[in-house]
Amino acid sequence: MEQSHGGYPPPSYQSSVEIDRQRSLRTLTHIIYALYAVYWLTGGISVLVAIILNYIKRPETVGTPYEQHFDWQIRTFWMGLIGHLIGVALFIVLIGVPILWAVAIWTLYRIIKGWLYLYDNKPLTNPRGWF
Repeated sequence: MEQSHGGYPPPSYQSSVEIDRQRSLRTLTHIIYALYAVYWLTGGISVLVAIILNYIKRPETVGTPYEQHFDWQIRTFWMGLIGHLIGVALFIVLIGVPILWAVAIWTLYRIIKGWLYLYDNKPLTNPRGWF
């Protein structure tokens, strides 16, 4: 039997209520990653829904493996927003175009990395880091 690397205790140590809560948080975290992933297609509306969900549900994740994912997602949003604002402000002098591309690639990287770690039940090593 392979042991999980994500710090998830085996189900025998958890109550059925806790197992259901963990499943619900895991599903919600997947949904939030999906909302972040489609923000290019929705003109940014889905990312607003995602960040609102992050802040509303954040207290429920305290002490769970999903707390790191929520910190990762929230940091991705705010750093991406700052990058986009800088890129838009510098768009007129043409340096904004490469900045916007770099921010989009960085955001995509963070979405993919976080989602893969969630899928593999691995903890994020530094949720408040840049990479």
